[in-house]
Amino acid sequence: MSTMKAPEDRVTPRPERTRVTHPERPGPNPEPFAEKVQKILAALGEDPRREGLTKTPERVEASLRWLTQGYWQTVEEVVGDAVFEESHQSMIMVRDIELYSLCEHHLLPFFGRAHVAYVPDGKILGLSKVARIVDVFARRLQVQERLTDQVADAVMDVLKPTGVGVVVEAAHFCMMMRGVEKQNSRTVTSALRGIFRDDPKTRDEFLRLAYGGRYSE
Repeated sequence: MSTMKAPEDRVTPRPERTRVTHPERPGPNPEPFAEKVQKILAALGEDPRREGLTKTPERVEASLRWLTQGYWQTVEEVVGDAVFEESHQSMIMVRDIELYSLCEHHLLPFFGRAHVAYVPDGKILGLSKVARIVDVFARRLQVQERLTDQVADAVMDVLKPTGVGVVVEAAHFCMMMRGVEKQNSRTVTSALRGIFRDDPKTRDEFLRLAYGGRYSE
């Protein structure tokens, strides 16, 4: 008799939310790395000593520190005390949250917008904190799929709402500037939790609001 497992038994289970929103990793290393950037410039065939490049290593280090500042932040810190008791039970959405991130495969930017919605269960979140949660995860080396999951799971962790929906639309320079060089391609990812996943009406309402009518066209 065959002992081969069914395909569904071999699917890796989705990690717990706490492992997604607060993964165990060492903190950022404050050790300067401008000298390493200088070596990269030399390896590319440039002269790091010429006038236009003498300060480039320090600028690159400062830029990368800024673009990955999410490693220094936690969801708890950016949310603070902006969780409020409220009996509102209908969907709340923050649309068109601009995001900028770096693809972890090529260290090239990707940018776009996030639409985040939830149905509260006794608690609501200050509206600006939704955008700050997006930035915590966007300002890291990322893949769009994981970023979308992390935002959804963070809102679930903070509020324990009835459900959460997140859609991210982004353009990736690793597809635009190199490789296939497709200038108009966009990647769309979604993460649905709770009632957004289980109730078709709630899911449809979310998608209509997220796409501002485009979903039904």
